[in-house]
Amino acid sequence: MEQYQKHHQEHTHVLEDGTVVTHSHGHTHSHAHTKAVLNRLSRAIGHLESIRRMVEEGRDCSEVLIQLSAVKSAINNTGKVILQDHIEHCIVDAIEHGDTEALEELNKAIDRFMK
Repeated sequence: MEQYQKHHQEHTHVLEDGTVVTHSHGHTHSHAHTKAVLNRLSRAIGHLESIRRMVEEGRDCSEVLIQLSAVKSAINNTGKVILQDHIEHCIVDAIEHGDTEALEELNKAIDRFMK
């Protein structure tokens, strides 16, 4: 299911390291995987809550670390889906409209995502 939204005003993203990036797009945003991304994020949030309970219950540290690794992997995979959608839709649209700033923002986002 695709989701369409018009974005003509500035919006803000808070990156993993706390950096705040504000930018605007003058195109139609369409992402084929929005529902899947939201489902993945909900599962990761639930998993993190169960890990918090593990810590509260004094569970073995290695078990906690293994579960944290699973959440980290799930979040990285979710980021890859978002990145793929961004490239396929937003970046393609930006290139078609000569928006080189979007490419610079993509490079910054990839650098931060890969850390």
